[in-house]
Amino acid sequence: MRPLLVTGSRGQLGRALLAVAGRRGIPTVGHDVDTLDITDRSAVGALVASVKPGVIVNCAAFTAVDACEEREAEALRINGEAVGHLADAAGTTGALLVQVSTDYVFSGEGSRPWREDDPPAPLGAYGRTKLEGERQAARAPEHLVVRTAWLFGQGGSNFVEAILRQVEAGRPRLEVVADQTGCPTLADDLAEAILDLVERGARGIVHAVNAGHTTWHGLASEIVRLAGTPVEVVPITTAEAGRPAPRPAWAVLDTTRLGKLLGRRLPPWTDALARYMEARCAS
Repeated sequence: MRPLLVTGSRGQLGRALLAVAGRRGIPTVGHDVDTLDITDRSAVGALVASVKPGVIVNCAAFTAVDACEEREAEALRINGEAVGHLADAAGTTGALLVQVSTDYVFSGEGSRPWREDDPPAPLGAYGRTKLEGERQAARAPEHLVVRTAWLFGQGGSNFVEAILRQVEAGRPRLEVVADQTGCPTLADDLAEAILDLVERGARGIVHAVNAGHTTWHGLASEIVRLAGTPVEVVPITTAEAGRPAPRPAWAVLDTTRLGKLLGRRLPPWTDALARYMEARCAS
């Protein structure tokens, strides 16, 4: 069996993929920025030629949404151009390239869940650079783009941890945006879905998020409820939050194709959050 190569292996999704693959007995090689600079075409080509993976899952990305606005050229090198290096290397060795993308490729206008064939129209630099990554991934003869959203998992910085840090610091009141709607997604569930999609021969674009949707305020309220603390969670608008990067107001992804390919959809986000917090307490 040719190994699975995971880039960005120390991030939330990378860690989850290594763990899930390990449980499934899949030989796996993980690399992060300290051992592989994916913006270095020669380094990428040499590594892929050496490992000879059957599948490459690219979890490496510049994900600081606000910073992307000021450093778009750098974000484009990582989120866009570097994916082309992986695509070329995958094509040379016959590997499947799985590119992880985002709900930020959409405008956020509308009221129905976004389908895979809806026209992308990113609002900001992060979405633009990730969309370029999708285009670059398509250069690989065998490619799969998995769009996800509002990711949280062990070993990384995420919204759930940000809220819990404030709760644990004794903050009595939190102000949280209530006019952005999306699909919180657990890295462990996404990792399972990605490996299942690979096993079933999925190609093209697939949306993979936990079932259901909420606002950031709704997510924060559920975190506080599960934590059992009397913190007040106050709804505010995106404008009141004053963040530099524009964000899609409606970022709900349609997972009909995922359901058809896998014969199931991912568990509800509320269930995923409860499992995450239970595991966090246990550790």
